[in-house]
Amino acid sequence: MSGHGDPIPMTSRKGGPLKGTAVIPGDKSVSHRSFILGALSVGETKITGLLEGQDVLDTGKAMAAFGAEVTRTGEQAWSVHGVGVGGFAEPEDVIDCGNAGTGVRLIMGAMATSPITATFTGDASLRSRPMGRITEPLALFGAKSVGRTKGMLPLTMVGAADPVPVRYTSPHASAQIKSAVLLAGLNAPGETVLIEREATRDHSERMLRGFGAQVETMKTAAGFEITLQGQPELVAQTIAVPRDPSSAAFPVCAALIVEGSEVVLPNIGLNPTRAGLFDTLVEMGADIAFENRREEGGEPVADLRVKASSLSGVEVPPSRAPSMIDEYPILSVVASFAKGKTVMRGVAELRVKECDRIDAMVVGLRAMGVTVEDGPDYMIVHGREGDVEGGGTAKTHLDHRIAMSFLCMGLATKKPVSVDDGGAIVTSFPIFNDLMGNLGAQISRDNH
Repeated sequence: MSGHGDPIPMTSRKGGPLKGTAVIPGDKSVSHRSFILGALSVGETKITGLLEGQDVLDTGKAMAAFGAEVTRTGEQAWSVHGVGVGGFAEPEDVIDCGNAGTGVRLIMGAMATSPITATFTGDASLRSRPMGRITEPLALFGAKSVGRTKGMLPLTMVGAADPVPVRYTSPHASAQIKSAVLLAGLNAPGETVLIEREATRDHSERMLRGFGAQVETMKTAAGFEITLQGQPELVAQTIAVPRDPSSAAFPVCAALIVEGSEVVLPNIGLNPTRAGLFDTLVEMGADIAFENRREEGGEPVADLRVKASSLSGVEVPPSRAPSMIDEYPILSVVASFAKGKTVMRGVAELRVKECDRIDAMVVGLRAMGVTVEDGPDYMIVHGREGDVEGGGTAKTHLDHRIAMSFLCMGLATKKPVSVDDGGAIVTSFPIFNDLMGNLGAQISRDNH
């Protein structure tokens, strides 16, 4: 993460139980795709609960530039009058995707099989990320692209006038590559097939089916084979964007460790590729009720009712890591309050996130009086059965998940917990402080 100016030190301390309803922001992955698939459909797609962050809004502006009619109809409510598969018009100006890596890659896929030309750019961070892993498979459809060295933005893509269907094995476990290929396949004749060795987030497949596309996933010796029938007529939908499970993790976990708490979180997305934390918490003995289970836009959702619980340590299966990779920091906090040890293996990817999240959590937890072991791809937390000292200051390394994890911890420790800089929270989960405060959490900015 880039710097954001002066550090914002913050402190959390023990208060009363957490009570009330926590309305979590909408899921970013589903929000991006709602705009794009709405634009590729015939008719009006109505969206509620959209995450109105800059990344998603930039995708909405891009869809308008390609000819869709995109209108805000209320708070987190949007209408998209689509142009249909193959109906994209050529944009008059450069498409600026800001910081949205997901947005730019999916939009490139969506336009790659239409006979139009578009130029893409973004902010300094996005312009430093190579696009080759997307432009290579799109070239197989017949699209051409010219960018800076290593395929970096600004980049101009010339869509295929006579696209051909593609069979492509993804060299990376990437939902963005998969989604770009499937979106390109919409306007190609016949079957487009994407093979991935490991299953990645399946929001695109679910939403494509919801809009009327034929998409089948088969487990084969090579991995997972996803087949899309080209040139469908996508039909406009009404979408209630599920609330983001990664953001929900913080109030859920805080409620589990703060004595006497009971918190309700409506409309939380429970996509199996994202919901590993909730499975793990239930195994630890968490009192989480999944009420009113249903589907929204092809995604499983439920209302969560969470009560403070006595928890026991578990061994988290390494196979679960992809579905909860962002949630290990907050899980390690919960594990500190559990009885016995919690073993987390297969988590090497945490070392290459916004910071080395394993190291950041280990150092921070030790500063709070918790015994932790770690290695290249594992972390073991020795729980203290609710008797956690606190009293230290955790270094966040400009990582929002580290900051929020330790601030949740301080709500249940004997002594307050401080973080050296909570500024990153503002960019990723701007309503975190207000949301937690409304539940009764004692979290404050320090005046230095």
